[in-house]
Amino acid sequence: MSRRSSRLQAKQQQQPPLLCQEETPRELQAPEHLQSRKRRTAEEIKKKEDGKIAKKHQYEIKSCWPPTITGGISPCIIIETPHKESVTTDFSRFKKYRFRNLFINPSPLPELTWGNSKDVWLNILKKENRYAHCKHFTSLHSSLQPHMRSILLDWLLEVCEVYALHRETFYLAQDFFDRFMLTQKNINKSMLQLIGITSLFIASKLEEIYAPKIQEFAYVTDGACSEDDIVGMELIMLKALKWELCPVTIISWLNLYLQVDALKDVPKVLLPQYSQEKFIQIAQLLDLCILDVNSLDFQYRTLAAAALCHYTSTEVVKKASGLDWDSISECVEWMVPFVNVARKVSVKLKHFKKVAVEDCHNIQTHTNYLDMLEEVNSGVASAAPGQLSPVSTAGIITPPKSTEKK
Repeated sequence: MSRRSSRLQAKQQQQPPLLCQEETPRELQAPEHLQSRKRRTAEEIKKKEDGKIAKKHQYEIKSCWPPTITGGISPCIIIETPHKESVTTDFSRFKKYRFRNLFINPSPLPELTWGNSKDVWLNILKKENRYAHCKHFTSLHSSLQPHMRSILLDWLLEVCEVYALHRETFYLAQDFFDRFMLTQKNINKSMLQLIGITSLFIASKLEEIYAPKIQEFAYVTDGACSEDDIVGMELIMLKALKWELCPVTIISWLNLYLQVDALKDVPKVLLPQYSQEKFIQIAQLLDLCILDVNSLDFQYRTLAAAALCHYTSTEVVKKASGLDWDSISECVEWMVPFVNVARKVSVKLKHFKKVAVEDCHNIQTHTNYLDMLEEVNSGVASAAPGQLSPVSTAGIITPPKSTEKK
């Protein structure tokens, strides 16, 4: 035997024998408690998979309405259905709905080329219910009276006309003021002007393309509110309102109703199709109504529909808003004295410098609303005893005329 073969044989004797497939070295074997844990984990995974397969039969998706427009996504209701294994299933352990259907009224919107009209209508209604308001905020403030709100809003109307602000800007400010007052307690009447001008300041930054500067808002208060006061109150209001600053205002509802009623060409749905004179006539009625704190008893969409009903008909209102007579009858009756007074005042389209003629109807105007409101309250005094009418406007500084403004 050669030296090389003897060396190879000695090396093979030193190597450990090969392991069979069924044999496992003791140091490579897992402990018994880990092996049992692995078996339990596999059993649990198998049970979960079986449970998922069984759970698929518990749900049934039903659409709220058939999709009428391609590309639109219709909301759905997820209904839990019981197992079909046995007849004696306990139905009480299942919830009826996973999501509640918020679509109450049929959508009056026409078919849209850029979206599902029913989804758009549903989102508008959800937003209307989200931004709640109430007339009883005066009960939270012992030093305030309802007529003080009327005086403040009338002053804000005048400020809007001086700076040629849009109607939407005023109604945003009105909504911010009313909702903010619901979040506070015992606000002194000396703070009302600061809260009002700050509401308008916030609204103008949201709505106006070229909003007036803060110096101009402080200027119209004639020194009652400084720029620092407005900035400080702005932060307080935004926190109190939780930055929820996008309500569907009364004037937005009126725009929508008139557009739906007059719409003939669907592609032009975003362009005004109604008469400017008709719009400002109804808008002036709403301006007068919103000064009365009792208007907060109704939703904004109901107020706009009731005002539209007085100048058109119930058929037009139902077509444009989806509301029937039972939904608006109370508001229509409440609005009768306001309509009688508003019709005595002639309404003309005002023109403003640097404002296009087709946009003039959207600029907020002011008239002698306090005198008109006093006439309304005196006319219904017998029907509503104890109702306060506007009194002296002391404490609210009237903004300067446009000719006097620097």
